Amino acid sequence: MARPTPIFETALARNEDELRAALALRYRVFVQEMGAADHGAGLEQDRFDAHAMHLLLRDRARPEGDQVVGVYRLMDDAAARAAGQFYSEDEYDLAPLRATGRPLLELGRSCVHPDYRDGQALFHLWRGLAAFVLGHGFEVLFGVASFHGTDADRLAQPLSLLHHRHLAPAPLQVRSRRFVPMDRIPEDRVDRIAAMKQTPALIKAYLRLGGVVGEGAFVDHDFNTTDVCLIVETAAMNDRQRALYAGDAA
Repeated sequence: MARPTPIFETALARNEDELRAALALRYRVFVQEMGAADHGAGLEQDRFDAHAMHLLLRDRARPEGDQVVGVYRLMDDAAARAAGQFYSEDEYDLAPLRATGRPLLELGRSCVHPDYRDGQALFHLWRGLAAFVLGHGFEVLFGVASFHGTDADRLAQPLSLLHHRHLAPAPLQVRSRRFVPMDRIPEDRVDRIAAMKQTPALIKAYLRLGGVVGEGAFVDHDFNTTDVCLIVETAAMNDRQRALYAGDAA
């Protein structure tokens, strides 16, 4: 039987039940699907969740109690102070971003239910994120984004493309703490089409917004991923890029 047409809605989690729904979706994606370390209870969680905000994408056409189909974890400077650091600081030295003195928002733990990966859910999740960002005046968005697997050589094409074409300028160039070189292939040998086929949709979305990457990848064996740090300056988005995701929020 065909699935009903989705009725999407985004909102921040407001209570423990909504937070548990987010953590359960993360468990399904990161643990059951991607092979991240399983800490039990059917929830994917860590110490940062108690301090972060959680943006939820619901499909109101689904049964009550099973409507959360997309998640973003958001940490601003206040949340980072309460937690003692941003999550990304375990993987990247964020000193260049902190030195800007500009309002920062870390984006993390983004995932979408496997039944909703045709692009529409991610688009609606990003529109909800855009409304939040514009409403609170954040100037620099950042976070680690992941390739599945821990063999950087298998990811030589997309990592090299990111390094050669999308490396952050020096004032924003964070560096991996456990450095894995990304320039694995000379620029003239990068097959852009092949590289983009290996690049996850979320990373492509950041690039469409003018996103850039930090220096070096980070292999996360606990999550079975190879991570890159993506950085987006909201002021650097052109009107077309802003309108694409912000819609009426612009």
